[in-house]
Amino acid sequence: MTQTAIPYWFMRGGSSRGPYFRRDDVPQDLDSLAEVLMAIVGAGHPINIDGIGGGVAVTTKVAMLSRSDAADADIDYFFAQVSVEERLVDFKPTCGNILSGVGPAAIEMGLIEATGDSTEVRIRAVNTGARVTATVQTDDGAPVYDGDCAIAGVPGTASPIPLRFADVAGSVTGAMLPTGNLRETFNGVDVTCLDVAMPVVIAQAEDMGISGYESAAELDANTAFFERLEAIRMQAGVAMGMGDVSESVTPKFAVMAPARDGGTVATRYFMPWKTHPSMAVTGGQCLAVCALMPGTVSDGLLQRPPSSPADIAVEHPSGQLDVLVDFSLEAERFSLESAGLVRTARKLADGHVYVPRALLD
Repeated sequence: MTQTAIPYWFMRGGSSRGPYFRRDDVPQDLDSLAEVLMAIVGAGHPINIDGIGGGVAVTTKVAMLSRSDAADADIDYFFAQVSVEERLVDFKPTCGNILSGVGPAAIEMGLIEATGDSTEVRIRAVNTGARVTATVQTDDGAPVYDGDCAIAGVPGTASPIPLRFADVAGSVTGAMLPTGNLRETFNGVDVTCLDVAMPVVIAQAEDMGISGYESAAELDANTAFFERLEAIRMQAGVAMGMGDVSESVTPKFAVMAPARDGGTVATRYFMPWKTHPSMAVTGGQCLAVCALMPGTVSDGLLQRPPSSPADIAVEHPSGQLDVLVDFSLEAERFSLESAGLVRTARKLADGHVYVPRALLD
């Protein structure tokens, strides 16, 4: 046989999808692992024709799970973002949408046992160290996927999976404000560099020459905008202590504008070289916190909730993401306690994926 079979579970997690593996079934060495994941996804081709990726960044994501040795976690979740057209794998970020599928996938894999009609799964996000508790509806020892919960960017309804995030401030850089300031200016544009669940560079949409209400397709066609975005992101990466980020998907980039569809604030989120069709779970948390922090680029765009916890409705191209933020604000000093939201997931397939044998020899 010229190919090697690897067991996998193919899941939709939130508004993303991809293969989920047991960590022990794929290489431990990151260079070898990257080669295997690129072969599985079909990286290096615009429609991933020689793999199971879907030709867009939200369908070229990979989760690898194992039992955790941490006292406060049941499952370790290791994430990889595989590029679509480039042969590149980024192990730095995490993904909250793919995380939505970790609880049910861990049960499917036999890494944790279901308990009654709901199962609490304590998850350690290996890439960032964040702790997340997912509550999965279960029946007869298996996840329940049917339900009446709808989320923007996904057709139909499914069983709700509440997620509660802790330890997300400074998840990558070690500080909620990596530059030490609420605002920085790069190429004449004021931005807030914020690290909550995901490091994000945030600007007001009008300062970037757009309205903030464009469709993802309209923004993706605006090459001048992306050139301007990338120049600012590169400078911000250095200022945030992340070095040269030209080949990294972090920090992400986002813009804000006043809400116009009944939410708290309108946003567009970039991955960073394409527009997200909806909103990343991690990015949504970061933007919700930015909306609550006085002195950031969100000033003047919204009426801030007066007390905690605050329900922040983040408008995006496909609808809105509701984030419940528990925080304190004393003498203009913002402190984040936790953030929570509800996602859904569904198992799409399971079995084996195949890679050239030479990759695992």
